[in-house]
Amino acid sequence: MNELASSPETLGSENGLREMEWPLQHITLAGLSWTAGSTSQSVSPPIIMLHGWLDNSLTFCQMAPELAKVSSLYAVDFAGHGHSGHRPAGQSYQLMDYVADIAELIEIHVCGSEQGAQVDIVGHSLGGIVGSLYAAAFPERVRKLVMIDSLGALSRSADETIPQLRKSINKRIAGSGRSAVYADIAAAANVREGGLSPLSHEAALALVPRNLKPVGEGYSWRTDARLRHPSPLMMSEDQVVASLKAVQAPTLFVSAKEGLLANRKGLDDRLNAIPDVQKVEVPGGHHCHLDGNTRPVADAVRNFLDNE
Repeated sequence: MNELASSPETLGSENGLREMEWPLQHITLAGLSWTAGSTSQSVSPPIIMLHGWLDNSLTFCQMAPELAKVSSLYAVDFAGHGHSGHRPAGQSYQLMDYVADIAELIEIHVCGSEQGAQVDIVGHSLGGIVGSLYAAAFPERVRKLVMIDSLGALSRSADETIPQLRKSINKRIAGSGRSAVYADIAAAANVREGGLSPLSHEAALALVPRNLKPVGEGYSWRTDARLRHPSPLMMSEDQVVASLKAVQAPTLFVSAKEGLLANRKGLDDRLNAIPDVQKVEVPGGHHCHLDGNTRPVADAVRNFLDNE
């Protein structure tokens, strides 16, 4: 695990905040770490924080300082996101590969050879999906799991398998278009404000710099364009429910009142599948941990992790 010096302009003035790199066998992941506020937290397991699709580790900039009062934490940029490496040519971004990356990071850089070492996982959206799959596959490594506006993987019915495969292959053959260049970071933030999960301008400004790179006199997206390609194969609903049944860690589902899951049908079966789960409803949209009043989310997550 490598710490990298960073400027205050990049990271802000929070105490204990560091840029990180985690070399893996086939890729190097990057991210941010916040050191625990006092030695009294040294007995708590480290917190691994996992962001959503097309976001990055800065999505946790509001709540991480609060959670650092519980333990040291590591916010990871998924492959193809933020400052992490991109998949090689000819590869794509499969859900299970994210899980494998996190498993390798935890095994090599966090837990190491320490007998019985565990982590807490806090995931938003895609990060919650990856966190739940990791917790299901490696229950001995996860003490507690938090999913923010996230409750299992996206699913497709069996009769959608071949149409989904066709769509994915056609997009892979067609490739991605040229990335736009923006005059400044604010212009890129304006674009990020819209979309499936809208953000305020302030939240977009906090998030997008880590997903940008200088290009000439402007900025372009650092994120891999292949992240937008459709997945060739997706889990069935039965597989999703089975994966949630396999989660042994006490779990907190943070439900955003105006989030992407607020009006989703059929979530009760998923929630009931988790053996030990609590649900808390908080104000805000999909990015309730970043945008607007984030205190309810931070308090709920901290209380859950801090209490036995």
